[in-house]
Amino acid sequence: MRSLNPANGLNIMFVYILMGGIFILSMIVQNSLKSKFAKYSKIPLGVPMAGRDVANAMLQQNGCGDVQVTSVSGQLTDHFNPANKTVNLSEPVFGTNSIAAAAVAAHECGHAVQHKVGYSMLQLRTKMVPVVSFASKTVQWLLLAGIAVYEMTALPLYIALAMFGATVLFSFVTLPVEVDASRRAVKWLEGSGIVGGEQLTYAKDALRAAAYTYVVAAIGSLATLLYYAAMFLGRRR
Repeated sequence: MRSLNPANGLNIMFVYILMGGIFILSMIVQNSLKSKFAKYSKIPLGVPMAGRDVANAMLQQNGCGDVQVTSVSGQLTDHFNPANKTVNLSEPVFGTNSIAAAAVAAHECGHAVQHKVGYSMLQLRTKMVPVVSFASKTVQWLLLAGIAVYEMTALPLYIALAMFGATVLFSFVTLPVEVDASRRAVKWLEGSGIVGGEQLTYAKDALRAAAYTYVVAAIGSLATLLYYAAMFLGRRR
C-alpha cells in the first residue's frame, strides 16, 4: 500500500525552513517598500506635475496617445490594463506631486510602452494569463481530489503539481517585465528633465524596492511548489 511520506524525496525540513525564511524576507521587503514610498511621497518634484500629468506626458511622448489615465481606489493598486488600454493609478499617485508618484506613474506607463512595441516577455506573460488563471482556480481542488484517490492513483497530484508549476513560471516571467518597465520609466524621467540628480536616485530607489517584492513573490511560489512536491512525491510503497 502506498502512503504519503514527507521524509522521502525532497527534504521537507529544508522546505519548511526555506518557506519560513521567505515569509520573513517578504515582510521585510513589504515594510521597506511602504517606508520608502512614504518617504518619497513627501518629496515634491521640481516641476508642478501630479502622477496623472507625468503619465499623460510619458504616454504622449512614446506614441501611446490612445491609452487613458484613470484613478483607482486603494494604495499600491497601480496597474496597466492592456485589454482597455488604461493606466490605472491609485489615488495617492494620481493626484500627488511627488517623486514616488512620478516613479509609479512612469513605471505603469512603461508597461503601456511595452505593449505598444510588442515587448516579447510581456507578450509571453499575456499568453500565459488564461492558463495561469485556470490553474489558480482549479489546482486546490485537484490537490484535494488527488489526496482522496491517492491509494488508487497519483495522477491528479501530478497534474496539480504541473498546473502549479505553470503559476510559478508565470511569476518568474513577470520579473523581466517589471524590471524593463522600471528601466523605461527611469530613462524617460531622466530624459524629460522631470527628475534629475538626487531626485533621480530617489526614484530609482523607490522602483528598486518595488521590484524586490516581485523577486520575493517568485521565490515564494517556487518554495510552495517544492513544499507540495516534498509532501506528495516523497512517498513509499
